[in-house]
Parts: sequence; structure tokens; C-alpha cells
Amino acid sequence: MTVRNNWISHLEKIVLPVLTAAADDSLKIKMPIYKGRSEFQYLEAVGRIICGVGPWLNLSDDDTEEGHIRKKHKTLAIKAITNLVNPKALDYVDFGLGAQALVDAAYLTQGFLRAPNLWEGIGAEAQRNLIVEVKKTRRISPPKNNWLLFASMIEAFLLEYDKNYNRKRLYYGVKKFMNSYYIGDGMYGDGSTLSIDHYNSFVIHPMLVDIFNVMRKHGLKNADQFGKKEGVRYQRYVEIQERMISPEGAYPIQGRTLICRFGAFHVLAQASLLKLLSKSISASQVRCGLNAVLNRQMECLTNFDSNGFMTVGFNGIQDEMAETYVSSGSAYHCCTIFLPLGLNHQDSFWASENQKWTALKAFSGMEFEADHAFHERQVYKEFLMKIVFKLKRILK
Repeated sequence: MTVRNNWISHLEKIVLPVLTAAADDSLKIKMPIYKGRSEFQYLEAVGRIICGVGPWLNLSDDDTEEGHIRKKHKTLAIKAITNLVNPKALDYVDFGLGAQALVDAAYLTQGFLRAPNLWEGIGAEAQRNLIVEVKKTRRISPPKNNWLLFASMIEAFLLEYDKNYNRKRLYYGVKKFMNSYYIGDGMYGDGSTLSIDHYNSFVIHPMLVDIFNVMRKHGLKNADQFGKKEGVRYQRYVEIQERMISPEGAYPIQGRTLICRFGAFHVLAQASLLKLLSKSISASQVRCGLNAVLNRQMECLTNFDSNGFMTVGFNGIQDEMAETYVSSGSAYHCCTIFLPLGLNHQDSFWASENQKWTALKAFSGMEFEADHAFHERQVYKEFLMKIVFKLKRILK
């Protein structure tokens, strides 16, 4: 079995029970409820799945075995989303009933930004229904932490697909992170303070990158400036993430929301999809590292209940480490590791020869590159020196 086929097999195991039930308008009947926290778990599960597998579903149809599998999942996803936003459906979720909807709607809309073909596929009625629902989240005033980016993400989605976006709501979150919340060495605080967790990958970097791509596309003010600044910070965090993968395919279990499992590598997966890996990291070493992580955690049979739905835990059923906001839908954030499936099988990410990732090289006694912190002021200093040098040449 190829690595790509292995990933698709893991993807099917994770998403098929949710998408099948949701497509049949029976997710609310079949999906288990975790400690009574059911209000938005259905939106959360479907939204996180689309956020992660959207780029794969966005690929063109073909007559290969993978193509048939993908078409099946795309058909189920379209039906699932249609039911989710149809007020007459049993699985309908009213996005205006609570603050958590802001979070879950943001991931769903991020998925559609990554998969324009899927957006077209759901059809005009479901598009209208979804836009009505996501606009309800404007009632929610996000706290000054990563939630600000959920509001910005939704407005970026509306900018792309509705044109009727709230400029202030879009800019407020990204300005806070770009100008106030950056801590240094590629890392943002979750608000004004630093938290040692995976939220730079779960939320912050991936959303900033996707938001700025939309803003650039539409020629919005400061989009290019913000995008370039974030790009350098992002690449540093990509380097940090790649070095997190141990030789055995393990990684740090620090911070909250660890029930997202290997969704902790959202940034590394996104950088592979968007060709934003730093020059010191090859696509093949990322593929091999992420594959080791994926295989290691998917070996645990108690990651799934008897009906195939994901359990709450980091690796299996581990109730004690779950936060009070966790629901049965939360675990599906793990799907963000599958973003590179949006690259076709001929891409270098999939087709290149296997290569050891940094930690495996290091502990195997092989040569590996030294690691250096990223100091932003030095970058700006070098940039200014280049401008001065060019001006001197022009003046001569």
C-alpha cells in the first residue's frame, strides 16, 4: 500500500461514519453525545471534516480507484452540508443559538475557502442557507484571543462568496494578531499572553494565511503587507513543527484541546498543500514524519466506538484530559492532517523518495541542520539595508 492510499484509508475510517449519517439526515440520532454537550457537536464534526478533507474533495473527478472513493465522499459531504443548513432537516443546526457556533462555523467556512469546487457542488439553495446561518454568528462578540480569528475567517468567507462582508470585523482580529499578539520566534500569544500549546497550529497560523490569501485576491488594504510579514513568521513555525515529530512518530502533549490529536500538525499539513515549506525542509521528510504520526495514533483501536465514531481522548478514551468545552465533534479537528491529499499523486509531496525527518536524522547519528531562532527585527534591518543599497545605486 502506498503512503497516499494509507492516508485515504485512515481518512475513510475517521470521516465515513459522520458523513454517512449526516447525508442520511440522521447524525443527531446516531452520533454519541459526550457529557450532554450536544448543541453544536454536529456542526463541529462536519465543519472540522470539511476544513481538513476539503482540498481532497476539491480535486477533479477521475476514473481511478481513488477517484471513485473521493466522489463517494464528496456526494456524502454535499448531502451532509445541505441537511446541516436546511431548517426543515432533522440535522439542521441553528448557528445563532450560542457562542460555540462562531468557532465551528469558522472551520466550515475555512473548508469552503480551500475547496471552491465543493462550494459550487452544494448548489444555490444550500449556499444561500449557509450564508444566512454564518451571518447569525455576527451577534457573537469574540473574546480577545484566538476567537477573534474565527470572526475574521467568517468575514473572509463572506468576502469571497457573498461580497457582503463586515470590514471592521474582518480587520479587527488580524490586526490584533499582527500588531499586538506576536510573541516572537514564529509564535503568537493566544491573546496578549503566551500559552505553551498547539493553538498556533490549531487556529492562528492556518487562519491568518487563508484570510490573507482572500484579502490579497480582493485587493484589500494592507493584505500584501500583512501577508508577507505572516509568511516569514509562518515558515519559522513550520520549522518548529517539523522538529516536534520524534523518531517514533510521537510529539509533545502540551497545552489544551489535545483531543484534536494529530490535528496539532495543521500548520505543517497546510504548508505542504500551499507549497510554503521552508527551504530547509523537503516535502518528502514532512510526508514521512506525518505518516509516522498518523500510523502511530491510528493503531489505537479505542480511538473509535463500536459504531465507528471517534472517542474523546488524545489516544483512545481519556476522559480526564478533556476540557469542559469538548464535545463528540471536537476530535474531528484531527482531519486537518489530511490537507496534503489536495495535491495529486504525482506531486513531489507524494512521489518523491522517502527521507528521514529531522529528529529521526538526529537520533540516527546523521547530519542535520542547526536550528536558529527567528528574530524579526533583524529581518527588517536587512530589508531596510537592501532598500538603502538600491537607493544609493539609483542616486549614483
